[in-house]
Amino acid sequence: MEIAVVDYKGGNVQSVLFALERLGAQPTLTSDPEVLRKADKVLFPGEGEASSAMEALRAAGLDKVLPTLTQPFLGICLGMQLLGQHSEENDTPMLGLLPFTVQRFVSDATHKVPHMGWNNLQALQGPLFAGLTDADHVYFVHSYYAPVGAYTTAQSAHPAPFSAAVQHGNFHGVQFHTEKSGAVGTRILANFLDL
Repeated sequence: MEIAVVDYKGGNVQSVLFALERLGAQPTLTSDPEVLRKADKVLFPGEGEASSAMEALRAAGLDKVLPTLTQPFLGICLGMQLLGQHSEENDTPMLGLLPFTVQRFVSDATHKVPHMGWNNLQALQGPLFAGLTDADHVYFVHSYYAPVGAYTTAQSAHPAPFSAAVQHGNFHGVQFHTEKSGAVGTRILANFLDL
């Protein structure tokens, strides 16, 4: 199975590659449109800031390529957010694959921004979460979030509910870091590879 990991000079790519290798995959880090189109699965990890990430995608022509992919696709953290229409982070237009606007968390006395650390998943739907329950926890690091909508396949809260995972057709996204989420994250990556 050919596994492609999108290379747009975003952060946290190496830990995603290691997580896939631990599952027996041999992922290819690439920005080559043909390699991405021919892959059986595509992962889109992200760490950083929306406008810089979109600028890098545009510079590589990937903003035109990624929306045309038809194989199972998984966006992780910022990679999930970039699937949306727009981000409040630096007023950034994004890939436009899912109908949400990314919003900034509001900080209060008990809920700081960024939302960082372990939090549980709720309202799980779809094949990514096979074998998991609402008691399972994953690791988040983010200041922005996608609101809950018809595309939401898992939720978490900080303090209000937000989309912990989304799906539209072959495009899946998770707001948390699968590669930092222990056995639960490993199970989700394995479920994705099984799609």
